[in-house]
Amino acid sequence: MEITSEVYQGQFGEFTITKNDRLGVIVYRSALAIASLCFSVGAILVLLQPNNPEILNNWLTWLYIGFSIGLGVALWTIHIYLELLHRVLQIFWAIGAIASVGVALYFPEPLAIAIYNNPIALIGVGFSFAALTGIFFKETFCFNRFETKFLVPLLPLLILGHLVNILPVAIERGLLGAWAVLFVIFAIRKVTQEIPPDIGDKSVFAYLKAEKLSKQQAA
Repeated sequence: MEITSEVYQGQFGEFTITKNDRLGVIVYRSALAIASLCFSVGAILVLLQPNNPEILNNWLTWLYIGFSIGLGVALWTIHIYLELLHRVLQIFWAIGAIASVGVALYFPEPLAIAIYNNPIALIGVGFSFAALTGIFFKETFCFNRFETKFLVPLLPLLILGHLVNILPVAIERGLLGAWAVLFVIFAIRKVTQEIPPDIGDKSVFAYLKAEKLSKQQAA
């Protein structure tokens, strides 16, 4: 039997938060934590051991895989009122993941090195980071987080700057380090946040679902 918590008053009626709702949030936050950890460890290795091919070759690809999987799970479990936006972010992640596999198969270097040395690869792989930026934007809009306010413009600045080769290496390293630190801060703050706000107003989801069903039946 599923246990429910207290009753909440939403915009379109009352709703309860179930054990499954809370589990979904825990999975979402855990996935973000994994993505953050993998990305940040990889960034630290790049910044502290840039000329150590053994470390870079052995670790960066696996860390990127962990980051990509964590991001994918987070996008699967995130609560977003706009279904179209949710689907777009998931499609962006899928494009980025497929492009990453293509880069790994096409170039002889390890994945991260291939992406860095061939900025054109970012045209496809960058979709994953666009999806991550979407999460940061959602968190900024919903919770007014200071770290995501910086991350939303930082990601496209670094990725597009590297793609068109307009950023000095020192600036790229600084932006990468800032990304890693802010990403970790974001993940830690998500873990300590109350669960109900991440679930959102379930009456809105129910209303939008009923409205969509009504339109489908009318058609």
